[in-house]
Parts: sequence; structure tokens; C-alpha cells
Amino acid sequence: MTDGQDWAQWMQRHGPALLLYARQIVHDPALAEDAVQEGFVRFWLHRRKAPEPLGLLYAAVRSAALDSMRRRQRRNPREQAVARPEACFDVAAAQRESSADVEAALAQLPVEQREVVVLKIWGGLTFTQIAQAIGESVGTSASRYRYAMQKLATLLRAEVPLE
Repeated sequence: MTDGQDWAQWMQRHGPALLLYARQIVHDPALAEDAVQEGFVRFWLHRRKAPEPLGLLYAAVRSAALDSMRRRQRRNPREQAVARPEACFDVAAAQRESSADVEAALAQLPVEQREVVVLKIWGGLTFTQIAQAIGESVGTSASRYRYAMQKLATLLRAEVPLE
């Protein structure tokens, strides 16, 4: 198998989850796509040296997304004033009513917890891989996930109408 085929397979398999993850950081679909592409290139150059390639992939996308946010914060304030906010969730999922509730609940979580939930549920990462991606310990990653899931359960139960 050639590197080009490997590249395409990695992107096909992990691309949607990486995009969702990046969108949680930058809150802009176009910037998220750029961050995934940039992070993927960073990852691809070092993938064979990584003990946990998937964790390194998410770490690279996270880093690219954070770099993108920093660049955006340094831009001219007029550019920020005319920027149009976009939805920060999967377009197909946003069309379903329940996804709006999930998105709203996710938005209420602290950034650190939301990040771990996206990596775990949509990214399919282990806590070891999550820890590598976010630069925290495995225990911290697991705790953030547990607290986030408890909060989401409470928030989503509150959204369910009583009949």
C-alpha cells in the first residue's frame, strides 16, 4: 500500500471526528477544516515515530486549531465584527431535533470537559490517547469525561418534556 492510500484511509476513517473536534475548539467550520488539514499534515510527517499515532493525530489537530484561534484573535477587530458566526456541530446531525439538544448541552460544558467528550465519543479515542492529545494525565481525562457525562445527563433530562 502506498503512502497516498494510507493517507486517504486515515483521513476517511478519522476525518469526520477530527472535524467535529476542531469545530469545538474554533467554532467556525472553515477554520476547523483548515485546522484538520494542517494538523493532519503535521501528524503525517511524524506518524511512524509515535507510540500512539491516533493520540498524536488528535494532538496535532488540537494544536493546529489552537494556533488558528490565536491567529484569529490577533486579526483586525473590524474583521471580527463582520464575521458571521456558524453552527459548531455536524450539519447532518444538526438537522435532527435531538442533535440541537445535544449541541446546546455540549455548549454548556466547560471547554476541557467538552473536548474530552468529543474525543471519546466521536473520536473513539481511549483515555490514554485523549491524555496524549490534550497534554493531561489519563486520570484527569477520565475524570473530565465522567463529570461531563453526569452534567450532560442532567442537562438532557431537563430538556425532555414531561407528559
